[in-house]
Amino acid sequence: MVLDKHRREADPFIAPVARRFINVNPNTVSWLGLITALICGVVFYFSYDEHWLLLLGAILVLVSGYFDALDGKIAKLAGKCSVKGDYLDHVFDRYADMFMIVPFALCGWCNDYIGMLAIVGVLLTSYMGTQAQAVGAKRLYDGLLGRADRVVLCFAVPIFQFIMSAVWEDTFDVFGHAMSLIELMMLYFAVVGNLTAVQRVLMTWRNLGEAERSAGQEGGEAGKKE
Repeated sequence: MVLDKHRREADPFIAPVARRFINVNPNTVSWLGLITALICGVVFYFSYDEHWLLLLGAILVLVSGYFDALDGKIAKLAGKCSVKGDYLDHVFDRYADMFMIVPFALCGWCNDYIGMLAIVGVLLTSYMGTQAQAVGAKRLYDGLLGRADRVVLCFAVPIFQFIMSAVWEDTFDVFGHAMSLIELMMLYFAVVGNLTAVQRVLMTWRNLGEAERSAGQEGGEAGKKE
């Protein structure tokens, strides 16, 4: 389930709005997305005692994700793409990720250890993607769990958790352990996030090896010509 590959399919919902706000600084939109993610985190933290906040938090996840997609589209249409803007976008994405999932790890929805492993999985997944680019390989979005997947889950799961809590109970039994849907989501982030990090390490290692072999072949051909 990697939705990052289908980002272009969201263009019909983003491009028309981006054209209307083409004179807005893309960094301003990035800040709006980050602030929305922060508010979302506060809402999720208090949602264990006030379940209706799960619905509000889910909406804020969607709004923050939309801002995150909108800033890049505005930058492209306005010809304002820059290395600094790209860097700022990556920084804000990492903070937004933490704003959305750390509250679940700190409140009653999730076991503390599962929460910590989820945080590690999410951070390492993102780090391995950008580190690939830092060492000269291509930026990686591949893997079992991408950022778009996390945003969709952080939007959908709180809604289903609210419905489940309203019509039944907060938790259900999983091999003798009472788990909420949110805790199950965090467990997914913990397991699949770390697997994705390892997957990206192997992909980058392979890509670097191919780049080295290609450079060696080009060097050998240049030597023959001389």
